[in-house]
Amino acid sequence: MPVIATAGHVDHGKSTLVRALTGMEPDRWAEERRRGMTIDLGFAWTTLPTGPTVAFVDVPGHERFVPNMLAGVGPVPAVLFVVAADEGWMPQSQEHLEALHALNVQHGLLAVTRSDLMDPEPAREEALEHLAGSSLGPIPAVCVCAVTGAGLEDLRAALGSLVAGLPAPDLDADVRLWVDRAFTIHGAGTVVTGTLTGGTLHVGDELEVGPGGRRVRVRGLQSLGLPVKSVPPVARVAVNLRGVSREAVCRGAALLTPRAWLATCTLDVRLSPGPATGLPRHVLLHVGTTAVAARVRPLGADTARLSLAQPLPLRIGDRALLRDPGARRIPAGITVLDVAPPVLRRRGAAAARATELSTMEDIPDGAAELRRRGVVRRDTLIAMGAPEPPGAPQAGGWLVDPTVLAQRAARLTDAITAHTTAHPLEPGMPLETARQITEMPDTRLVELLLAPPLTLTNGRVHLTGAATRIPNTVRDAIAEIRAELAQRPFAAPEAHRLAELGLGPQQLAAAVRTGQLLKIADGIYLAPGADKVAIKRLHDLPSPFTLSQARQALNTTRRVALPLMKLLAHRGITHQLPNGTHEFRSAQV
Repeated sequence: MPVIATAGHVDHGKSTLVRALTGMEPDRWAEERRRGMTIDLGFAWTTLPTGPTVAFVDVPGHERFVPNMLAGVGPVPAVLFVVAADEGWMPQSQEHLEALHALNVQHGLLAVTRSDLMDPEPAREEALEHLAGSSLGPIPAVCVCAVTGAGLEDLRAALGSLVAGLPAPDLDADVRLWVDRAFTIHGAGTVVTGTLTGGTLHVGDELEVGPGGRRVRVRGLQSLGLPVKSVPPVARVAVNLRGVSREAVCRGAALLTPRAWLATCTLDVRLSPGPATGLPRHVLLHVGTTAVAARVRPLGADTARLSLAQPLPLRIGDRALLRDPGARRIPAGITVLDVAPPVLRRRGAAAARATELSTMEDIPDGAAELRRRGVVRRDTLIAMGAPEPPGAPQAGGWLVDPTVLAQRAARLTDAITAHTTAHPLEPGMPLETARQITEMPDTRLVELLLAPPLTLTNGRVHLTGAATRIPNTVRDAIAEIRAELAQRPFAAPEAHRLAELGLGPQQLAAAVRTGQLLKIADGIYLAPGADKVAIKRLHDLPSPFTLSQARQALNTTRRVALPLMKLLAHRGITHQLPNGTHEFRSAQV
């Protein structure tokens, strides 16, 4: 269902024309009918001769109700611009056109009304001249009289052509429905209406109400006054919500696909037209049906940073406009370039950012965003409106730019090399330390950096082969211990002997790690292979055997025999019987 908004000066016949086309009354309030002017948004629809049903959002033309007008035009992809033949181009005609141009509306149709009162050609030519210089460009024009019906069939045919040329909406897009009305229906509860421009709504869907993120459930849907199970874009839709009161949702709120949108209070934008230096410092940002106070910080010739009074669900490429309510003018339209921009703290950061923004495109580019950010969460990138770049390295839900990955891998290699040189007895660098050095937000990303010669063992990153590089003094002390153990394999050196040789906990750990000593228990060290020698000797004992028999067979002390038997039992080679004796498991016999 195509949706078209009206635009034009007050009392130029927008509502009258919609009424003539649809047979429906778009003015909803008694005061509107009494004053003969549209104050708030009105809605009506009709089926065109070419087949499709088209809905109209009828907006107010009076300058005092421009915010209401912007709420109607904001989410709509096409416009029916109305100019009266007897008055021609007027101030609100220009303001409405500026708004449409700022929003980059590119599809439209001109209707010159009251053609029975005056020759419509001068008004048509003047209006087309103004429209041609905007985002609408050259558009078809039809002269009509809503009272007599003259030209209405031509207008319906032109509307059919306009509708046929509209771009196809994305049925699978994330939902962002800007609310333009909210009310309560007895027996049903809270109902909101809006123009669905992307994504599909279904009865039973869970949505978020932004800002705030409150979860709600779609209890029912209506489109064109009829209940439906689902609504595809583009469509006027009424949504009956469960889980939210009327007071908690109003015009300017948005119904969103859960966890799919990034709410932001800071955004970098491109201005149209520039320059940024002429903007007032404080403006209203109009996007969708909402208006939020914003502070402007010019950055480049046509770029600026906006700080919003409240977060909004925005994406790269979104179009919006800035309005100066004091001067009653629209100084610029904006295109969102970044919804998660870097903080500008250092001297020169703003100038550098302006240079970067000057190279950025209005169309979301996932690869370019990843290059700029280096590392970003995949769901955050998608929520910003940028597609995931194919083939990007990733781990734990994070994406990494390949260039950044190579740079940080080189940084880590240098750091590990220096760490190994400075701490030769340590078993590499702790993974968390490696994460901090490489400035990775998650330790899982460090594993992406571990190409040879880097390896990860027991939560530590080290250089392949570096573990054997222990100081000569330590190597000599270990050799002396090994020589003593060669004479008595199970005479583990006492603590005072280890200390005498300068073998403390770090040195002994390095000896065990490099396979030069075998640790039986704390303080008990034997030569490598001593466990196999013990198994061979103990096999010669009658089964079961006592700890004393084991001690004698090994020619050692209880200090060594007891932890050695525990080690063999832990490995499943032997097991201890209830009476305290030991025997080999059947598979080991």
